[in-house]
Amino acid sequence: MNRSPLAAALAAFALTAALPAAAQVSIKDPWVRGTAAQQRATGMFVQLTSAQPSRLVGAASPVAGVVEIHEMSMDGNVMRMRAVAGIDLPAGRTVELKPGGFHVMLMDLRQPLQPGDTVPVTLLFDSGGKRDSVEVKATVRAAAATAGHGHKH
Repeated sequence: MNRSPLAAALAAFALTAALPAAAQVSIKDPWVRGTAAQQRATGMFVQLTSAQPSRLVGAASPVAGVVEIHEMSMDGNVMRMRAVAGIDLPAGRTVELKPGGFHVMLMDLRQPLQPGDTVPVTLLFDSGGKRDSVEVKATVRAAAATAGHGHKH
């Protein structure tokens, strides 16, 4: 019988202990590009500002079978995209995940994403060996309004 209050106290402590670290990363304007009926991948974009040096090291979403952090760059006249292990977030500096640069790639989509939908995405941060996750609600925007970010593997 004593286990239940102890378990509740430990759970409450664990919850409150995680809150300050998660609050250290400010998340602004998360959005996802809408998809066509047969499209199986899209990107999520967001502005991240960390109060202390941190790193975005992963992401997950129930709308996609695979979620990765990607970087898009130009190699001569060829646009290349590749998965990266993470994105450094220097203290106090905003890092923008945007079309044509770093972004969260949502692949193996379970359904088309329509403008106005909301997509839950959990971002995983590592701050000095301590990992915290933050769920964001990203708004789906029309693909035509955000053109210029095609994906080819």
